[in-house]
Amino acid sequence: MDRFRWVTPILVFLSFWMVWSAQEVCAGPVNITREMAKFTVQHGKQQVTVTRNQDTRAVIEADFAKISRNCPPFCIQPHVAAPGVETIGELELIRFMTDEVNKGIGLLIDARTPDWHAQGVIPGSINIPYSEITPSLGANALEIENALKRVGATPTAGGGWDYSKAKRLAIWCNGPWCGQSHAAIAGLLELKYPADKILYYRGGMQMWKLFGLTVVPPAEDK
Repeated sequence: MDRFRWVTPILVFLSFWMVWSAQEVCAGPVNITREMAKFTVQHGKQQVTVTRNQDTRAVIEADFAKISRNCPPFCIQPHVAAPGVETIGELELIRFMTDEVNKGIGLLIDARTPDWHAQGVIPGSINIPYSEITPSLGANALEIENALKRVGATPTAGGGWDYSKAKRLAIWCNGPWCGQSHAAIAGLLELKYPADKILYYRGGMQMWKLFGLTVVPPAEDK
């Protein structure tokens, strides 16, 4: 019987551990900030509620957990995309989404290629691939025209563009190792888009997912 004398204490310990573990997983709420648990953003034709993952043991999936990628092309990107372009973090992006995207005065731009866009987006985003807005990378006149009209620019009689009513843009891609946002910003500046109307969310999808924030399928056009 002596060999069984530790069975009861072990079972008691396991019971307490299972209860604690369940409480840890379900403990909540996991807020965005101390004051904010969730917010809503216009995503195409619908309102999407953005929260954080409430499972405190959840981990980021493999594609965005990698710490090493071939460079080039997946090199560490500068914190500042270009002079005059403000780099923002998650809370600044959330403020942009609630204050500007929801009011129709700002646009959240996914600068990734369509295949990446189709895998899931930050709510409120529309897709303008960097390759369709960057003349130096081969964007043609029709692609550029379509892209600029989507962000509120208007063509001028002289063949240029009027940006006086163009919207403020927050541009993102896959993360600090992804150069697609930089390319899109460079393309916009090449087309004389005002730098002070461009925000750069450097963290991109990697940091958005790292914080467990809501990712949704691409929206249908309004």
